[in-house]
Amino acid sequence: MHVVVNAAQSVDGKLSTRRREQLRISGPEDFDRVDRIRAAADAVLVGVGTVLADDPSLTIKEEARRVSRLQNGRPGNPARVVVDSRGRTPTDAAVLDDAAETFLLVSETATSDRREALEAAGAEVIVAGEERVDLEAGCTELAKHGVDRLMVEGGGEVIQSCFAAGLVDELDVYVGSLVVGGRDAPTLADGDGFIEAFPRLELRGTERLDDGIVLSYAVGETR
Repeated sequence: MHVVVNAAQSVDGKLSTRRREQLRISGPEDFDRVDRIRAAADAVLVGVGTVLADDPSLTIKEEARRVSRLQNGRPGNPARVVVDSRGRTPTDAAVLDDAAETFLLVSETATSDRREALEAAGAEVIVAGEERVDLEAGCTELAKHGVDRLMVEGGGEVIQSCFAAGLVDELDVYVGSLVVGGRDAPTLADGDGFIEAFPRLELRGTERLDDGIVLSYAVGETR
């Protein structure tokens, strides 16, 4: 499986404010870039925190791109994947509509009643991990469902976990021209962070979009 992480952050590395509310960092040009990456993916992955905060649909916005996928024998939208250890995704969340297939990666801490409710709401529930979702095991199961190219959109906890599991192949970061600040504001890679064996990045390209810049990296072995 090829995993691409995409994120937008402020100059000081924040994904949103300390209130963890949706923050517009980029503009139309970058939105189109993100839509293009989604269109190339088999599935788009986010953490449950993103679902609870933003209620995203994670679908392709440009109609021509959906049509192109259909003409190539693919679903109009990529599948949606939510990393949700305890099964907290609301049953009326936008990701559970019928616009695309949705997988929920849960751990064994998600109760059977909760799993059944989410399945009734339209999700394909995959149990991967005991107390927290084991992303490596979850990706193995997603591959069995035909996911060869996975786009990870956040948030910071999920991105850090993907790096820690050695799953990331590419990283694209849009850096917007604003400062957010705040020690409690989420960053690109939250969680426990790294003390040693840091993920190794190789800068492959830069592109100015809107009033910011996209940094594109290939991800190698840790060092």
